[in-house]
Amino acid sequence: MTQARRLWRRALPGLGLRPDTESPCGPSVACQRPSAFGWSPRAGPQRRKLLVAAGAAALASCGFELKRAPELRFKSVQLTGFRPKSPLAEELRMNINASKTTLVVDTLAQAQVVLEALADAREKSVVASTATGQVRELQLRARLNFRLRSASGKELIPATEITLSRDMSYSESAALAKEQEEALLYRAMQSDIVAQVMRRLASVQIL
Repeated sequence: MTQARRLWRRALPGLGLRPDTESPCGPSVACQRPSAFGWSPRAGPQRRKLLVAAGAAALASCGFELKRAPELRFKSVQLTGFRPKSPLAEELRMNINASKTTLVVDTLAQAQVVLEALADAREKSVVASTATGQVRELQLRARLNFRLRSASGKELIPATEITLSRDMSYSESAALAKEQEEALLYRAMQSDIVAQVMRRLASVQIL
């Protein structure tokens, strides 16, 4: 019996399920409840918590692990230079605060390091159009140029630019749908940039 199966079987009594209930990593067998893994809308909070814990343990033993924010070697950081109400700065702030080792602070006096945005931009250009001037394809670009220094001014990461681009077809007859697609593409590029910045921050060894 695999470790995942053993973990699953131990949790079954608390869930009100038979020992032959399907495990996330085992073969499919009959379940006492009609919904997957014995989940029922009427199940109590404690049963749902046990189910989630058992599922997470089983998945972990199968080789799956939830993505976690990298651990940073400084305790506080100030974000400066970003454009007003920058969605990239907000997502970066959320990721840093989720690291459990570091917090984003508002003033230099509170900061151990300073992450300065030298450029924080979203750009769009036409790459294809008809003979009559109707736009048929756009290129979207998200760009961040940043550097990291200690509160005393020591350079920790020199000026670094991250630029991503995506091509998008366009039709005036579907302008609203294309506007939504554009927003999704910018959001995906933004998340990619944030992930790259977090990896660079995690590589800082000495302050």
